[in-house]
Amino acid sequence: MADQAGTAQHTLYIVVISCIATIGGFLFGFDSGVINGTVEGLQTAFDSDSVGTGFNVASMLLGCAIGAFFAGRLADRFGRRAIMRVAAVFFIASAWGSGIAGGSLEFVVYRMLGGLAVGAASVLAPAYISEVTPAHYRGTLATVQQIAIIFGLFMAFFSNYLIANAAGSSMSELWMGFEAWRWMFWIELIPATIFLLALFLIPESPRFLVLHRQRDKAIEVLTKLGGAAAASAKADEIDASLAEDRHNPRLADLLDPRTGRIRKLVWVGIGLATFQQLVGINVVFYYGAVLWQSVGFTESDALLINIASGGLSIAAVTASLLLVDRIGRRPILLIGSIGMAITLALVTYAFVNASTAADGSVSLEGLYGPLALVAANVYVMFFNFSWGPVMWVMLGEMFPNQIRGTGLAVSGLAQWGSNFGITITFPIMLAGIGLAGAYGFYTVCAVLSIVFVVRMVHETRGIELEDMQG
Repeated sequence: MADQAGTAQHTLYIVVISCIATIGGFLFGFDSGVINGTVEGLQTAFDSDSVGTGFNVASMLLGCAIGAFFAGRLADRFGRRAIMRVAAVFFIASAWGSGIAGGSLEFVVYRMLGGLAVGAASVLAPAYISEVTPAHYRGTLATVQQIAIIFGLFMAFFSNYLIANAAGSSMSELWMGFEAWRWMFWIELIPATIFLLALFLIPESPRFLVLHRQRDKAIEVLTKLGGAAAASAKADEIDASLAEDRHNPRLADLLDPRTGRIRKLVWVGIGLATFQQLVGINVVFYYGAVLWQSVGFTESDALLINIASGGLSIAAVTASLLLVDRIGRRPILLIGSIGMAITLALVTYAFVNASTAADGSVSLEGLYGPLALVAANVYVMFFNFSWGPVMWVMLGEMFPNQIRGTGLAVSGLAQWGSNFGITITFPIMLAGIGLAGAYGFYTVCAVLSIVFVVRMVHETRGIELEDMQG
């Protein structure tokens, strides 16, 4: 009974500190979603044209790419917890500054600061969770990160809606003489401050402590995570996994020492990160209004659709959470790729049969509207069941201890770079090849992701981090 009580206590501790780390995921989602309700206010306040406003909106993604690249490497030098604290401070500064900004340049600087925080949180939260969680339920807790991201997006939409309603519109004054759109950013100060304070309650990663020859501290943390009996043995395992190649992590570690070429595992990480964006999820998210409007929904209906989509997304991630440690990562990725390929093909088919008016607006008549609407929502469910959470799970656990931070840095850069590329090229594709052509491209990428999973991705379920091979 005492052993069971001890195990339950350790498990509860792991769950609590993992949930604190996932607040970074919540802020990732919130910071990404809050901009949607502020676009009109930004355009009016800064007197910017559509191109300027578009860059104001997309500027965060550049910061995300930079943040993801440097966070992993800095975390190897200064610690996972320390860099997450820096990210929390950046979230606070960005939320305050974005709301107080008086011009586009100032706004872009603060948004890029927020992007640095989002990029850092996107790679460090799953890495930290993987490093403090036992292998047999590591995937389950790492999947909570995706639920946090979706919940953050949902809360951003919901708070934007409440604030705009209270003021009358996003451009109207709300409190203290400030417009509502500024308060939409400032509301993020609450979770960002909670994140910063909560990070002082969690321990540093034991893998980082062993890497930096702080064995006593590592054993102290491992004792809290799994008990005194297992702590010393686990420290020895971590130490042994680093014994052959112990030095401060560097980019050169990504090269195979036998061939001098980039390790295959690094290409797998880059492929996972890139395909997650090439299937077009952010286009469906950011530009999904075209679907709702073409089917005939009003602006108020769109809010209900967002809420319904958020609920379906959370249900899909929950299903993944329940299965990821039972059937494995690779089968879930494969199911997701096949499902996304089919549903994207249906959306493409619907838009091939769309009508285009003289003003360029698209309409879907007859059954094509409902077909596109249902297929797009099912596509989002397949994504949130598979590539949404599992990509982050695998990136957090697939790299050996010595190269985890550096591998995450390169993969994170690829992920956010692809995100930025897909987001800014969609309007160009829309003008050049139309919606059918754009969705056709994402369909092809989804099909290619099936081939990638079959040929390149290896299962990591149940494998201890110390046994991961590079």
